[in-house]
Amino acid sequence: MVSPNAFLPTSAKEVAARGWEELDVILFTGDAYVDHPAFGAAVIGRLLEAEGYRVAIVPQPNWRDDLRDFRKLGKPRLFFGVTAGAMDSMVNHYTATRRRRSDDAYTPGGRAGQRPDYPTLVYTRILKELYPGVPVVIGGIEASLRRLTHYDYWEDRLRPSFLVESGADLLTYGMGDRVMVELARRMHNGFNLKRLARLPQVAYLSDSVPEGALQLHSYEDCVKSPEKFGENFTKIETESNRVEASVLAEKTGDKYVVVNPPYPYLTEAEMDHSFDLPYTRLPHPRYQGKGAIAAYEMIKHSVNLHRGCFGGCSFCTISAHQGKFVSSRSERSILREVERITQMADFRGNLSDIGGPSANMYRMGGRNKELCGRCTRPSCIFPKVCPNLDNDHRPLLELYRKIRGVKGVKHAYIGSGIRYDLFDGSPYLDEVVKYHTSGRLKVAPEHTSDKVLGLMRKPSFSLFEQLNERFRGICEREGLPYQLIPYFISSHPGCTEGDMRELAEITKRLNFRLEQVQDLTPTPMTLSSVMFYTGMNPYTGERLYVARTREEKERQKAHFFWYKRPAAVRQEGGVKKRNERPWQNTTKRPRRKPGR
Repeated sequence: MVSPNAFLPTSAKEVAARGWEELDVILFTGDAYVDHPAFGAAVIGRLLEAEGYRVAIVPQPNWRDDLRDFRKLGKPRLFFGVTAGAMDSMVNHYTATRRRRSDDAYTPGGRAGQRPDYPTLVYTRILKELYPGVPVVIGGIEASLRRLTHYDYWEDRLRPSFLVESGADLLTYGMGDRVMVELARRMHNGFNLKRLARLPQVAYLSDSVPEGALQLHSYEDCVKSPEKFGENFTKIETESNRVEASVLAEKTGDKYVVVNPPYPYLTEAEMDHSFDLPYTRLPHPRYQGKGAIAAYEMIKHSVNLHRGCFGGCSFCTISAHQGKFVSSRSERSILREVERITQMADFRGNLSDIGGPSANMYRMGGRNKELCGRCTRPSCIFPKVCPNLDNDHRPLLELYRKIRGVKGVKHAYIGSGIRYDLFDGSPYLDEVVKYHTSGRLKVAPEHTSDKVLGLMRKPSFSLFEQLNERFRGICEREGLPYQLIPYFISSHPGCTEGDMRELAEITKRLNFRLEQVQDLTPTPMTLSSVMFYTGMNPYTGERLYVARTREEKERQKAHFFWYKRPAAVRQEGGVKKRNERPWQNTTKRPRRKPGR
């Protein structure tokens, strides 16, 4: 077992073992502490440590007792950092039909209930009450996607920025590699909002609108008018897709939430620095004997090649959080990590994933950077591939060959999603099927209806049918008994039960018995969530059908599983009739009327 001293400290005893009398930064996280580059708190902690700061992590603090977990390390010299963890807590806790999940993949043994709903709010409020004079900085995906007025699916209402609701001093959004380190540097002599107000990638509260800022409709106006909320989203998304974005200002009460533009995407050297830090790649020893951490087990033998995604899917939060522009690691850094994995005691020769947000976007981007600087498209590949996009797969294929050549690697599988609308005649699919598929290649057509796919910002289903034919041809030629496993989504805004019935008929004709399916969960800061709430496409004003009740959503999802339903029900093209009723609300606040 690796010594606790190899990890960032999590207790007063571990802090004392380092001879520290004071901490500079204390990070609170809703996840268990896994010292691995796939876990945000570990990354930020290691980055700050590399700059010479004394950092500790408090994972999954108990918020229901006498708050000893919040007191045990005292107060830091610079600030507290708060993150809900690697997932939005509500996605972590609830299904698409708002049923409470019985497990938590980021907790030892999968035990549920080790974090509250909205840990960003709960942890911050506790810290501000216990240490009113110490700055609290919130970040991570939960805060990042809730930095402005957003639709909260679980409470079925618009909520203001989490900066307002939490009482935090600053909110950081996106990947924190640069902003958290710079924040620590600027706070060396104490918290000064005027000095921090020019820092990129932060949000703060102001009494006035900064000069030159793009002013959005207020939170209160958005609550009154779904159309204004939709208008806000189009402006926010447009700015987030610019190389040089504007400052945004949104009034809430008598204050303005000001969001500064992000840093430029990370350089190769900066990416390498983040991934080359001295991670143990293990869960902290405090979890010994408490059961496996499922999220860690899934990724411990995987390698992330890049960040960012220019796919721009309506339902996806990657571009809103990581950004549209891809930052790639060097071959040296990636191969070094592969070699480290081969030395792990439990490694048996199989890399579970060599991928990224989209597996095959490594080193891709605009050929002419000046054209990219004038572009505001949310996607570089929808409705068609941008002619300025360099989607050459050769650097990635060369990297794959070098990974296969590392001593100790028997198989290097791709578990991340692959964008087949990027192939464009490339030999990429042939090589992936022959060398990097474990028997089942997963891709995401998402739907069969071109109307619905257009709202999702996904390519026509005919492209998937071409992929299917090509995949079958490769398998037949190579003598491989492999399967193509497509992902599909039901209940997306604009999708009717008729569309789902057609999906069932088409996939049945193609001999697919669907397994990888999901009901849409509208997550904050996505186009899909805005369409779900407003019942319209904010870019066009087109009114859309939206499946809102549990019954409507279950009927749509049932069409995926035509082969499991009784014959009499299949003939009716739906599920057995039940009494339709709206979902039970999760709060005592009155629901808005569906269809608004």
